Amino acid sequence: MSGWSLAWRLARRELSVRFRGLRLLLLCLFLGVGALAAIGSLGEAIGGELTARGRILLGGDLELAVSQRQADPAELAAMRALGRVSETLRMQSMAVTARGTTAPVQLKAVDAAYPLYGQLTLADGRIVRAPNDTSVWIGRGLAERLAVGQGDLLLFGRAPFRVGGIIADEPDRLGEGFTLGPVAIVSRAGLDRTGLIQPGSLYETKYRIATPDEPTRIGKTFERRFATAGWETRTRDRASPGASRFVARMAEFLTLVGLAALVIAGIGVGNGVSSYLEARRGTIAMLKVLGATSRLVAQIYLLQLLAVAGVGIVLGLAAGIVAVPVVGLAVGAVLPIAPGLTIAPLPLALSAAYGLLIALAFCAPPLAAAGRVPAAALLRGLLDARAGGGWRGSLWGLSAGVPIVALALTTTGRPAFAAAFLGATAATLAVLVGIGMAVRAIAKRLPHPRRPLPRMALTALYRPGSRTVSLVVALGLGLTLFVLLASIRTSIDGNIRRSVPARAPALFALDVPPERETAFRDTIRAVAPTARIATVPLMRGTITAYGSTRVADLKTIPDGAWALRGERGLTFAAALPPGSSLTAGRWWSSAEARQSLVSIDERLASALDLRIGDPLTVSVLGVERTARIASFRRIAWDTLGFNFVMVFSPGALQDVPHNLAATIDMPASRDAAVTRALLPRFPSTSVVEVGGVLKQIQDVVGQMATAITVAAGIAVLAGIAVLLGAIAAARAARTYDAVMLKVLGATRRQVLAIQAMEYALLSAIVGLVALVLGAGGGWFVVTRVFQFEWLPGWAVILTTLVTGALATVLIGVAGSLPVLRSRPSAALRAL
Repeated sequence: MSGWSLAWRLARRELSVRFRGLRLLLLCLFLGVGALAAIGSLGEAIGGELTARGRILLGGDLELAVSQRQADPAELAAMRALGRVSETLRMQSMAVTARGTTAPVQLKAVDAAYPLYGQLTLADGRIVRAPNDTSVWIGRGLAERLAVGQGDLLLFGRAPFRVGGIIADEPDRLGEGFTLGPVAIVSRAGLDRTGLIQPGSLYETKYRIATPDEPTRIGKTFERRFATAGWETRTRDRASPGASRFVARMAEFLTLVGLAALVIAGIGVGNGVSSYLEARRGTIAMLKVLGATSRLVAQIYLLQLLAVAGVGIVLGLAAGIVAVPVVGLAVGAVLPIAPGLTIAPLPLALSAAYGLLIALAFCAPPLAAAGRVPAAALLRGLLDARAGGGWRGSLWGLSAGVPIVALALTTTGRPAFAAAFLGATAATLAVLVGIGMAVRAIAKRLPHPRRPLPRMALTALYRPGSRTVSLVVALGLGLTLFVLLASIRTSIDGNIRRSVPARAPALFALDVPPERETAFRDTIRAVAPTARIATVPLMRGTITAYGSTRVADLKTIPDGAWALRGERGLTFAAALPPGSSLTAGRWWSSAEARQSLVSIDERLASALDLRIGDPLTVSVLGVERTARIASFRRIAWDTLGFNFVMVFSPGALQDVPHNLAATIDMPASRDAAVTRALLPRFPSTSVVEVGGVLKQIQDVVGQMATAITVAAGIAVLAGIAVLLGAIAAARAARTYDAVMLKVLGATRRQVLAIQAMEYALLSAIVGLVALVLGAGGGWFVVTRVFQFEWLPGWAVILTTLVTGALATVLIGVAGSLPVLRSRPSAALRAL
């Protein structure tokens, strides 16, 4: 036997079923591959479910939506020529009980054809369609909030409705997007009874079409035919684009976090392999004495490592598959769809490939180094005579590392972001390696302390066989990750706690008739005299063109141009709105206000490469209106006041039928009283408590932060594994030191104190670096990835850093305890 067959025969004899000596390799690959497999499978499961249920979530194969109007006869005839049509209207309203309690609702009027796909199911098991003209189906959240049930009366606008049932499953709920309150479903005739639809009322009309034709093609044909009417189209393959984008972005970010965790675990793999091969020093020496070549030695241990790596990868893949339904149950409120047990071949294959390549890349240097050491040196017990694997080890590691980067860049939708993330990870590792080398060099040149224990702790940093660089990398990774997580979490919490609630108004009011604005203000002040009331005209419109570009002609929406996706709130104003500041151009004068001008958000202008003076066209109520860009504004979005991407001059939109929207800032204790006072006099006006909206946002953002923390926690575990690997790799050298010290009369306590001082000194040095690197990484994630304000809690971060430093010192000292148990006589015979 020769070559690989001989290598496998010898490798198999030495392998232990308990993986003795290689458990660190198994643990690191299990953590890294498991994290990647779970993240990839979760994204694939949700994306696949969204695609598979697309027509049910959308309510049809094609959806055509428009605001503040219904389709005219020509448009409706064109729709009916495409297939079966179902019409729904949605608007914000208020539900009022017989006791006078109120709650904001999303009032949804459906026709007899609804739903085209799926089933509208009630809590008692009934499968229903539209209720009769005097009945309403209500969401479970509304029933619980108002303490009402089947048979109770609710008032919407001017019309009473009897609750006919509680909704258990609304098939197109996810496709409807974010709503300010639970749903209440009435018939089209029932909505007419309420009197809520008036000129200028804010409502959205959707036409869902069931068609055997390809929906994208016929949707584009309809858009071209009615190009100026402001129609927004969606097809069954993008039934919930917001949810799809959220899942894709989160999966992309968490995949990179998982990949970084796997790279960090790779360092632990390298350290674990070094420790394992060091323990096999005698076996390798005997193989070489018996004629084994360096190539055969490398083959033997490569096969052992691949066998254990294969087990770790398989276990990681299994954990990733099992984790998907567990994550779905744990953070189901954040996810658009709760996924079940899913086997996604592509993410699993990518995770396995990453794990294998990482194992090969980080096993290469110690394997090559083990093969290069002469038998005589091994038998003499020479420590680190040749620490590296030479050019062969470097070439081997590079040949595995290049495909890792290539896979990461080719399997992401944002290669530049992925490259920056991986570059930052590599730069962090490079910085830590450089610091480790600098620590060794500086420690060698420092004056030695007079006391023996500190002097030996200092010399341990640069003595032959020291693992200072590995320990600095291990400690630095762990502490950097601790700081990173603390800075991200405290910043997100700070945004939730301090930024938004402190400046938010108490109530929003929609659909206030302009001619009754004075009565509206008087009604509020009669109940809350100190209330601050701000009103603005509000209508809905779609950007159809900018500059010389028609939006319908775009193949993809430019990055940052989210305002082009569907309808946006529009307003007009004579003066610069509060919370905005001009960054280019100027505000219109009273004479210029009669012209058609517009001021837009500076970030949108940058995304669309707009200039002052360029034309901007919007479709309002099916009619296109073009305005010239007069200025760019910076908007304080976190005020929760009226912030509009586009603010027009009065001359541009004043003649469009519209109502007013209002913010009411007052003590929270007056919310219910103001709402009760407004509803009898303004039945068509909807009042929304901002606190309830903020609670929804806080819950979602908080759960998102928890998901990030859990995912990054895998990286922390990998960092701890790296530290354990560094300790294990240095065990032979530390055993030698401990034995020599014991022979010279040192006690166990003194040996332990020397090592504790060494770890404490390294932790103090690395802690400062970790604070800079971790805070810098947290700032990037918070401000650039999630676009939140940078609000770190420095007290928490510093406490976390100190706690992490103490924990790593304790782990380091605990990992050194086996060294103290070694008997000098046995150790001297083995060295």
